[in-house]
Amino acid sequence: MVRKKASSRNAFLRTAWLITVKDLRQRMRDLSLPMYALVLPLALAFVFDLTMGAASGGDQRFRYVIADADGGVAAARFVDQVLRPTEREGVIALRTARTPQEARRLVEDGDAAAAFVIPAGFSAGVAAGTPVELRVIGSPDAMIGTQVARSLATAYAAEVRAVRLAVAVAANGRPDPAQARDLAARAAAVPAPLAVQDQAASTRELGIGTYMAAGMAVFFLFFTVQFGITGLLEERSQGTLPRLLAAPVPPLTVLAGKLLTSILVGLASMVTLVIATTLLLGARWGDPWGVALLVVTGVLAATGIMALAAAPARAPEQALQRQTVIAITLGALGGAFFPIAQAGGLVAALGLLTPHQWFLRGLADLSGGAGVAAVLPSAGVLLLFAVATGGPALVLLGRTLRA
Repeated sequence: MVRKKASSRNAFLRTAWLITVKDLRQRMRDLSLPMYALVLPLALAFVFDLTMGAASGGDQRFRYVIADADGGVAAARFVDQVLRPTEREGVIALRTARTPQEARRLVEDGDAAAAFVIPAGFSAGVAAGTPVELRVIGSPDAMIGTQVARSLATAYAAEVRAVRLAVAVAANGRPDPAQARDLAARAAAVPAPLAVQDQAASTRELGIGTYMAAGMAVFFLFFTVQFGITGLLEERSQGTLPRLLAAPVPPLTVLAGKLLTSILVGLASMVTLVIATTLLLGARWGDPWGVALLVVTGVLAATGIMALAAAPARAPEQALQRQTVIAITLGALGGAFFPIAQAGGLVAALGLLTPHQWFLRGLADLSGGAGVAAVLPSAGVLLLFAVATGGPALVLLGRTLRA
């Protein structure tokens, strides 16, 4: 009895595999499969990465120019203690101008986002406690860069005011010049009690290149897996399905072969895209085991949803129409084209009803160097999508085979 069951199981698997191989060979001769599985997602990921990366500024530093007409201690402190450390952190790029007019011209020509102009007498005015001015000339085409420059100047002005206040308090408001200089030097040397450090998020945030690569991969995954499902309807419309079922082949074997085609094509597409976008676009997918778990559960979820969409259809064209509408709708709501979490509200809430959003969320959890455990919640939801849609799809497709 055990040997008979094993033999029956082996026959089932062998027949299902033969059906899968036949479908794969047929699909490889169809240019639509490599187009949806590889060419289109790679091309769109590159275009979106290029355009959105440029719009967001990418990794480009803010270019500033400084015109120091003072050359005193306070001016040097602004350059050496505020601007140069910021430049070493890779946030800004500095260049010098001989005159304020040259600095303004560089900003107007678009060679700099903003200019810092330190007028003559600036250091003397700071030391004497008289009003001084640190000018920021910003480009109207670089609002963010101008705002950052203004923030740097404002931070230094706040430091100068704090030093003046410390000197005034220490000398009861009437310091002599020598005492004022000594107190100012001592106050300036005291480290700030609170420092604000700007640090890039290490978790739950994907770079533009990685986000667009993953978004396009999971978006076109839904088009890729539909080929196996619609193959069943094509067999029926072409009249080959009844002949296949007339052979000593259980209907469940035929269905298993078609679904296996979708799963294998989806896995091959995703693996190829992960490798290609890593090498060509510099995408950083994260821990390989975590990515593998998301890819497998994502493919199962896509196969289940596309199978359920095609199951009630009576013709392959009707199934393709339904699958296309569902794939585009879920992709848009799931954030395959842009991060919908930024929109908030109802749009972000609806995104949680799509496998796309959970796939991208899982990758975001991996972006900070986390391991496979970090993606278990997202992978679990993807598996739930697969079960909730794949189960009814099997029932409906099974009725189709028996009809």
